[in-house]
Amino acid sequence: MTTPIRGRWSLLCLLLLISCQEVTSGSTPRTQPGITQAACEAQAGFAFVDGGEFIAGSDRTERDYAYRISAEGFADDPANVAAAEASYRRRNWFEREPGRRTETLPSFCMGENLITNADYQAFVQATGHRSPGISAAEYQEQGFLVHGYDEVAPYVWQGDQYPTGQGQHPVVLVSYGDALAYAEWRSGRDGASYRLPTALEWEKAARGTDGQYFPWGSEWRNDGTNWAKNGPYGTSEVGAYPLSQSLYGVEDMAGNVFEYTSTLTRGGAKVLLKGCSWDDFPGFCRAAYQHDRPVDSRHILFGFRLLMEND
Repeated sequence: MTTPIRGRWSLLCLLLLISCQEVTSGSTPRTQPGITQAACEAQAGFAFVDGGEFIAGSDRTERDYAYRISAEGFADDPANVAAAEASYRRRNWFEREPGRRTETLPSFCMGENLITNADYQAFVQATGHRSPGISAAEYQEQGFLVHGYDEVAPYVWQGDQYPTGQGQHPVVLVSYGDALAYAEWRSGRDGASYRLPTALEWEKAARGTDGQYFPWGSEWRNDGTNWAKNGPYGTSEVGAYPLSQSLYGVEDMAGNVFEYTSTLTRGGAKVLLKGCSWDDFPGFCRAAYQHDRPVDSRHILFGFRLLMEND
């Protein structure tokens, strides 16, 4: 791997260090009784997550591990691992994660897959909603560039047509508001009640109840998901990495794309994202990791999935 590319990944991870501690009051959906397993299983494409206690967040041991595996994953020479880890620690990459603790949630019903381009195309064609995309000027104004616009352009739709061969890839270049609009439309189409998951719901669906770091356990697997050194260096078809399926049957809970949640920060100006993306370091692929971005962001690393709740 060449130094310039590694530097770009380092810049990406540095840019993700935005404090996520200030969560807006009322940013989570209204409290409802948990959905039943029967109701969840009756809706194709959704997985039941039982209610109760689970371990959320991270502790010192987990964060130290995240620094180490990130350094080991990207150092070109084993002799450089210690220096890389020290550099990442100086940047405090994982120090803003909420602490390890026990949380309690009612049962819920999580979409097994990310919303795909084909899914989103049906919405665009039915409603005339704007297609996924961003102009070079908008992208420049948005900031947190990392990827040049030449890497963004292949993901921009032409009219209501997604990029050739990408129907089963997660839709990207959509904003938080676009995701909400899709959920509202899909609710009406299916006669169900859909929304984005909260950050806590997403975390439980990814890691289960005992605080494991990744969907497959607490030891990093280079072959576990679509990350910077294992994949096409771009989005992949949903469900293509079996190890990234959580114990509840939810796919892509590490890697591929970051996912919008319904949890807002900074007085509602920013939204928390969970997961990690196809060009990330291993430490960012833990279920405990999260970062925030402006609600109007559109990026090739950001997608979403739905949660079904009681009517």
